[in-house]
Amino acid sequence: MILLQKQDYHKVTEHLRQITVNHLFARFIIEQKVDGKVFVDNPENPTTFYILHPYSMSLLFGNVDNIEFNSALVAYLLNTDKHRQTFEWLQAPEKKWQAFLSDTFGDRFVAVEENRGAVNDKIEITTRVNFKFNKEKFEAISAMITVDKQVVRTDTAHYDAIRGAVIPENFWNNRDDFFENGVGFTSLSDNEVASTAFSSFIFDDTLEIGIETAQPHKGKGYAFAACSALINYCIENNYEPAWSCKKDNIGSYRLACRLGFEPTFTLPFYRLNY
Repeated sequence: MILLQKQDYHKVTEHLRQITVNHLFARFIIEQKVDGKVFVDNPENPTTFYILHPYSMSLLFGNVDNIEFNSALVAYLLNTDKHRQTFEWLQAPEKKWQAFLSDTFGDRFVAVEENRGAVNDKIEITTRVNFKFNKEKFEAISAMITVDKQVVRTDTAHYDAIRGAVIPENFWNNRDDFFENGVGFTSLSDNEVASTAFSSFIFDDTLEIGIETAQPHKGKGYAFAACSALINYCIENNYEPAWSCKKDNIGSYRLACRLGFEPTFTLPFYRLNY
């Protein structure tokens, strides 16, 4: 695994376009919208790729037959040199790579519910779901549901107040970058940030939605209100809303369906320990 220099990221573009699952986080790196890392088998003519987002999401794809790369990959995934100090979530959308991972690490695989986040030598497996937005369904649902929450465009004060894992600062280089190139909507409870829906990635005509809700306000409609506002923004500005989540993230999965998204594709999702 060789670290690819940024000036050579263009060598990844055509290969990445062959990936059909949601990979906007990887594209964000390749087009240098956020700082990440790209590892390849050969920097001159790369055919195998491992793209790592700073939010600890990674994408593995390309040629599976490079023995030297694969050896380094196994050491990396097992964290043998202790380079990783946090969990990492890996997607390998191609069947050939899923087979390689199963053959190599099958005895270490464990279901998420069996490991429960323990730090050990196991690789947790869950399922990641890609959704497709159904505008007609969203509009029908919106017509039946009255949003009674105060929702405003996310400003700098809200940005600084948002707490949690899925928040803008984990997906954009900095606050200025987010407000210049992204967008968010925040639902308020007594002027306190209850939930924020924001663009985790924007490319061409697609906007991927990130959502974080403060613990005291979960299950009270604040996330639905914030997401609805962001989806309406997408519709008004000709963006296709995108949504992906773990299947066992029941809250996110149900919220997506309630907003008119329909599950279209699933793939294994590997949590790498450290």
